[in-house]
Amino acid sequence: MSKLNLAEVIRYCYQKGQIRASPRQWQVLHHLMDCRTAKMGSALYQCTACHSRWLWHHSCRDRHCPQCQTHASQHWYEKQKQQLLPVPYFHLVFTLPHELNEWTARYDGLIYRLLFRASWAALKGLSERKLKGLPGMTAVLHTWGQRLNRHVHLHCLIPAGVLKYGRKWKKQNKNYLLPVKALSHRFRGIMVSLLRDAEQQGLMMELNKTEITRKLNQLMKKTWVVYSKSAIHYRDTLVQYLARYSHRIGLSNHRLKYQGGEQITLSCYDYKHHRPAVLQLTCRELVRRYLLHVLPKGFMRIRHYGYLANAIRAKSLAVIRKVVVQAEPEKENITEDKKPHCPECGSQGIRCTGEVKKADVCPPKVSSA
Repeated sequence: MSKLNLAEVIRYCYQKGQIRASPRQWQVLHHLMDCRTAKMGSALYQCTACHSRWLWHHSCRDRHCPQCQTHASQHWYEKQKQQLLPVPYFHLVFTLPHELNEWTARYDGLIYRLLFRASWAALKGLSERKLKGLPGMTAVLHTWGQRLNRHVHLHCLIPAGVLKYGRKWKKQNKNYLLPVKALSHRFRGIMVSLLRDAEQQGLMMELNKTEITRKLNQLMKKTWVVYSKSAIHYRDTLVQYLARYSHRIGLSNHRLKYQGGEQITLSCYDYKHHRPAVLQLTCRELVRRYLLHVLPKGFMRIRHYGYLANAIRAKSLAVIRKVVVQAEPEKENITEDKKPHCPECGSQGIRCTGEVKKADVCPPKVSSA
């Protein structure tokens, strides 16, 4: 057995009683186990060419599922690509120190919201001071690394310029956007301040106040990581990368290989030595690491700020495009969605002839934490 999918691993651990999860995590796990099975309901299709009939089981459409939301990710990519400005872009990454992982495990929604706020406040404040205008930012939350450990960071796509007074566009001609060291210090100070405010408001009541103060003071002495790079030559590639994980987590089924017993081999990339690598995990450990990245229900992973905010984006982009002169507009290469085809003859002339209701059987939870 060389191929494996995450649903099979979860189902195996479920039958062994090896999963401990919160109610929200159990909801996601059941979605993945039921994805593309009779429990999600089915549709009856018939081919107009060879007249064969078959059932297609519905997908769960959960944003954590590695085999769902492909069309949603592609749609987001095409939409963002059409809205790209004809200017250079910068790629910024705001990373939380691993010392905050313990707090993130308890207050994930709070920490993620504060990360968005601190990153935007740092970028906006420094841009208004250095560039004398309002920047724009599209941010996508990632919570994982290649080994599926908790690694909370924001990938940000930022046009090289600011909008002044809502009407004047000022282009940034340098090969860097803002001083990274100053941006890192500002990001650190704002994030720590927001955490102190959250503690004073009683949003982290389970933590000891003395321990909170000690850790925050320790974090203020630590250098925080902010990555900044010009994305002039790989702007479209960066948008495509962000789209890949806009509607799912960073684990694809093709990365999983079965080794025998409870051992799973996870393919990954070693960024330290710049080479492919593999990681040996038990099924239980793989599921545990996967659950670290389940987002709170309704949490928005993708957010837009500044002149790219949803409320003013269309008006701002129109103003900027009038200022920026292009000899010839770029032609968008829209990738058409692949139409479903008949599994027997390959014809695309198929039609749905009926729906099959969802199976009522739902396995009970093994344990809860």
